[in-house]
Amino acid sequence: MTNVVRMAIVDPIDSSRNSLKNLLLGIDWVWLEAECSRYEYFTEIVEQTKPAVALVSLDADPQLGLAAVAEVSMAVPSCSIMVVSKSQEGSLILQAMRNGAKEFLSAPLKLDDFMAALERMQHISGGGRAGKSKSNRVITMVGASGGVGCTALAVNLGCALAANPDNGVAVIDLDLALGDADVWLDIIPDYTIQDVADNITRLDYSMLKRSLTQHASKAFLLPRPVHLEMEAPMSPDQLQRVIGLLKATFTHLIIDVSKSFTPLDVAAMQVADDIFVVTQLDLPCLRNVVRMNSFMEEHDLAGKTKVIVNRAGLGESQISLNKALETIGREVYGQIPNEYHIVVESRNNGVPFITEHPTSKISKAIQQLAQKIDEHAEFGAAASAEPEKKKSNSIFSFLTKR
Repeated sequence: MTNVVRMAIVDPIDSSRNSLKNLLLGIDWVWLEAECSRYEYFTEIVEQTKPAVALVSLDADPQLGLAAVAEVSMAVPSCSIMVVSKSQEGSLILQAMRNGAKEFLSAPLKLDDFMAALERMQHISGGGRAGKSKSNRVITMVGASGGVGCTALAVNLGCALAANPDNGVAVIDLDLALGDADVWLDIIPDYTIQDVADNITRLDYSMLKRSLTQHASKAFLLPRPVHLEMEAPMSPDQLQRVIGLLKATFTHLIIDVSKSFTPLDVAAMQVADDIFVVTQLDLPCLRNVVRMNSFMEEHDLAGKTKVIVNRAGLGESQISLNKALETIGREVYGQIPNEYHIVVESRNNGVPFITEHPTSKISKAIQQLAQKIDEHAEFGAAASAEPEKKKSNSIFSFLTKR
């Protein structure tokens, strides 16, 4: 098995050991190599199985648990040790660290605390999942105007990324009022983001994953609520926690936000690695791109903002790309050709065009964009740098210049 973190746990208390097992078994890339109910046997088990991480619960007998930490640390130095306890006494924490523990977490163990600790341990050791360095990417997609094809691109990009067996992809429909990602995938979901919000105080990964619906393309969907509501179902902080839990097992999260720049939309942009602004080459869209650029700069989001031109190639009915670049002041990251009849057919049939018409120009463009994301070709230092600015002309110069 590849791309996993192998773990062994010891906890003489059956109920808490089963709770730990259930948490770990809900994470696709964590492999529970061994479990043990006796501290005195744990070192031998670790020596035999050679896990990357050993998790020791101290609550049954702190002294025997601490002794097991010390023994494992000496016998298998390559194994990182994580300690869990209801007690947060300073002397206990200090002794655990002296005995070789890398992390000391509070019981009952919470998934987000566990994931953060595991990430710190892997960062310190310079390792990753079975030596791989594949990182998560959160991509937030926002349209420059209604009807620019943002949801179509989000759904099909998710399906294209999911075609890579090394990827785990989830699409989040954050257009809470009028989102239609479920229509594009012909999915009638049992649960929505509303169900996640209703259980936010006791949310764990297992519950969250049950709220997702998997499409035949292997991509998962977290759809918008069924009913229209006046209030948002969750706070920005709660949304960021949901995203953090999803990052535990998915390599790619694609968030399709509304056009309203609500607090939830902005939160999705803040946690994103990349913000794809989807536009067409017409005056209303390009005017909004200029406004959005200003917003991104004011909120320190400009460095991860990338412009995607959709329905490119309409000829005289569009503003030229060169004139558009003069106005928006940044390069175009990708262009998606216009094949409107294919997109309409895809939407009406509920079948992604990336699978229904894989050799079409629009599908090939989406596949190239997915490959670009996977290869991280331009998502390194260039992505964190401020985009090169161009001198902007008047937005309405298109009316007089050809």
